[in-house]
Amino acid sequence: MPRATKATLQPRKQPAQQRSSETVEAILQATIQVLVAVGKERLTTTRVAHRAGVSVGTLYQYFPNKSALLQATLRRHIQGVQTAVEHVCRLERSRPLPDMTTALVDAYLGAKMRNVKESAVLYSVSSDVDGMAIAQAAGKRVRHALAEMFATAPEGLTKEPELVASVVSAALNGISRRLLESKSPERHLPVLREELLTLLHAYLRTCVG
Repeated sequence: MPRATKATLQPRKQPAQQRSSETVEAILQATIQVLVAVGKERLTTTRVAHRAGVSVGTLYQYFPNKSALLQATLRRHIQGVQTAVEHVCRLERSRPLPDMTTALVDAYLGAKMRNVKESAVLYSVSSDVDGMAIAQAAGKRVRHALAEMFATAPEGLTKEPELVASVVSAALNGISRRLLESKSPERHLPVLREELLTLLHAYLRTCVG
């Protein structure tokens, strides 16, 4: 699939009413289902519209082409992970670092790997639809949320919260990439979760006095 330009990736319009939002949600969910079923090369707007139960014309009211559709689906997934991390960071403020870390890892992996097949196929289309830019924007917000949480740790950090957040974020991203590139992510998930926790707990012990 050729890399799309920014012009071709822009949605035609944003849903303004609940019914429109429900239609867009159905289209994006159908995109995931078709992507898992037939892959990105065989995915077409016609297949997606049929799966979503809407006309192709209705789909084109919101998405001008396949690339825009795939980018919107990827953005929804990445922003879902971002939202989950921001939420847990608010909940875990002022908790001990080990508790923060365990809650963070579980929230992140829970959102990222809720459906491993879906995450894997979305990862496969990322480079075609400017996924790096979406991930970078979400990553900036995630690191900000992490820094704010770590700054409240009762143990007291001896390193800048922003630095700690960057290292932790990199570890989370690295493990998820390893999972998505593996042949059996479901089988590897429990082991890699434990290894990630071991890594982060050890690192964070070096960040307190």
